[in-house]
Amino acid sequence: MGTKYWQEFLIPYHQAVDEIVLKFTSLKEQYEKIGEYSPIESVYGRVKSVASILEKINKYGVDIEALEETIQDIAGIRIMCQFEEDIYEVVELIRKRTNCDMDVVKVKDYLNEAKPSGYKSYHLIIRYPVFCVSGKQSILVEIQIRTLAMNFWSIIEHSLNYKYKENIPEAIKMRLINAANAVNEVDREMSSIREEIQSAQRLFGIKSSLVTSILDNIGHLYKLNHGDKASHYEKIFDDLFAQEDIIQLILLRKELESEVNKIEAEV
Repeated sequence: MGTKYWQEFLIPYHQAVDEIVLKFTSLKEQYEKIGEYSPIESVYGRVKSVASILEKINKYGVDIEALEETIQDIAGIRIMCQFEEDIYEVVELIRKRTNCDMDVVKVKDYLNEAKPSGYKSYHLIIRYPVFCVSGKQSILVEIQIRTLAMNFWSIIEHSLNYKYKENIPEAIKMRLINAANAVNEVDREMSSIREEIQSAQRLFGIKSSLVTSILDNIGHLYKLNHGDKASHYEKIFDDLFAQEDIIQLILLRKELESEVNKIEAEV
């Protein structure tokens, strides 16, 4: 099988990864636009390289005719969350898409029962429809959902497995397990102050939205040739921003919006 075969074979997998990453990124943005905390921190996708696929074929004796069903992680999505509780929220978001575009066919819960190495994550194998030139295809995609801390540990373990061909020396294995325990402790501590962190993030989101709106309206006043008013409001904004007075910033935004609407009505 030459390069052309693999290029054509992987087309629907690349399409599936691109579409799914876009969908989850859009979900994250929707949470932010309505001022809600998003359980999705970041999303990444990849399609296995031909070399990696061939390694699996040789290692497990995979029948090339059954390749699509046997190797279920050719297309991979990784969703990172801030807290372990968020992982289950993301899982629920995916399950709600059943009979729509993401049908769950297999679950591997390494949160409740970590691997002996210390690895923790939540894996879903989903069936996802793509529409290519050749027609509709149903692609298996692996979705891994984990916290940022779990992901950091996993990257290190993956690098070591690659270096030692999955035969990591015992001394390093023990240190990895100790590191995994430390990561679990970090996640537990973060979960214990989850509400405080989310509250701070929501406050930051509100402030960011207010600042953007106020500056947009001040800029609009300049465009309407009301530079004196714009300059006046800029000074007020600078003082309130330095004081971090959210209530007064909200009132300033309302006043600015009213002023802009009034001027536009007179034009």
